[in-house]
Amino acid sequence: MRRTLPHDETRGQPGGHDSSTILVGLMSGTSLDGITAAVVRFIPGDGGTVSAELLALTSRDYTPEERARLQRALSGTTPSEYCRLNFELGEWLADAAVGAIAEAGVAQGDIAAIASHGQSVWHEPGHSTWQTGESSVIAERTRLDVISDFRVRDMAAGGQGAPLVPMADAMLFSHPTEWRALQNLGGIGNVSVVPPGGELRGVRAFDTGPGCGVIDKVVRSLRPDLAYDVGGELAARGSPVDSVVDRLLSHEYFGASPPKSTGPELFSVQYAENLIASCRRESASAADEDIIATAVSLTARSIGDAYDRFIAEPISEVFLSGGGARNPALVRAIARAVAPRKVSDFDGTFFDGDAKEAVAFALLGYLHLSDRPGNVPTATGARGPRVLGKLTPA
Repeated sequence: MRRTLPHDETRGQPGGHDSSTILVGLMSGTSLDGITAAVVRFIPGDGGTVSAELLALTSRDYTPEERARLQRALSGTTPSEYCRLNFELGEWLADAAVGAIAEAGVAQGDIAAIASHGQSVWHEPGHSTWQTGESSVIAERTRLDVISDFRVRDMAAGGQGAPLVPMADAMLFSHPTEWRALQNLGGIGNVSVVPPGGELRGVRAFDTGPGCGVIDKVVRSLRPDLAYDVGGELAARGSPVDSVVDRLLSHEYFGASPPKSTGPELFSVQYAENLIASCRRESASAADEDIIATAVSLTARSIGDAYDRFIAEPISEVFLSGGGARNPALVRAIARAVAPRKVSDFDGTFFDGDAKEAVAFALLGYLHLSDRPGNVPTATGARGPRVLGKLTPA
C-alpha cells in the first residue's frame, strides 16, 4: 500500500525539498493483539515541518501462547521468563519489521532506522516505566539501527512518559483553522487536543482511561474462543448495567486533572473480572452480552466525561483510531457520549488508523535522528522538550 497524507490536512509538505528519510515504526499495544509495523517516508518541509507517506502497513498477530505469556508478564512472572521474553519479543519485532520492509518494496539500505515502542510491562506515572523487546536483537536480525525506549527520558524529566502520540497528532494531523481531538482506542484510550495549525504550545493530551483493553479482557473471559467482540455484535445485543459503570467511574483516576497517564497496571485482567462479578451481583439476569455492553459503556462514558471535565477548547470534530474504532457498538456509544461534537473516521481522512501509533513512533525515531524533541511537555508534564529514545547501532 502507498498512501500520502492529503495536502490540505498536513502542516508540512515537501516545499521544494528533495530529501526524505524512511523509517519503520513498530508498535505492540496493551491490547496484546499483535505487532503493527509501518514503513514511513518523512519529507521535510519549511520551518521544521514534515509530511509523512505510509509506504506499507503489516501486522504480526500474537499466537494464543504468546499472548498468554505477555499477559502473565503484565501481572507478574519469574525473572527467567522476563529475561527470555525480552529476547524472544525482540525476535518477533524483528520479524514484523522484515515483513513490512518486504511489503513496501524498499531496499534495506534505504531504511534509516527502526523505531520500536516495544511492549509496556509496567507504567507507574511519576516514578518509572518499563517497555520490553530487546533492541539489540532487532538490530542484529535486521542489520539496521534501532531506536527504542522512548518513554524513559520524558519521565526522567518529570513527565508522565505518556501520551507520546501528540507530537504526531500536531505535526501530521492538525487542521489549518479548527481545533481537533484525536482519540486513540488502543488498549488504553488517549486523546490529543490539537489547535489550528498544530501549534505545539497549545497541544494538550492525556489518557482518558480504558480503550478497548477492558472490553477485550471481558470478552476473552466470557468467551474464551474469541480474542475480541468481532464487529461489536455481542455488545450490540446487550444493555449495560449502568449502576456498575457509575461506580467504576467514581475511581480517582477519572477525576484526576491532566496531565495523567495509565495502563494495564490499573485496567488489568483482575479489573475486568471485577466488572463481570459486579454485573452479576447487581443484575441477576445479566447475560454475557449485557456485561460486554457494560464494558463498552465504561469506555464511552469515560471519554465523554473526560471531554466535558477537562477539554475547554472548541473541539468540533473527534477522530477515532485504534482497534476500538473497528467496533461499531463502541463507536456509536462514543458518538452519544461526546455529542454534539462530530465523530469522524480517521481512515477516511488520513490513512489506515491501525497504522497511526506505529507511524507516530516512526516520527519519534525521525526526530531522534534529527536531534529534535519528541515529547510535548503540555501533554506529559515534563520540565521541557527532550529528545526521546536510545539508539542501538546495527
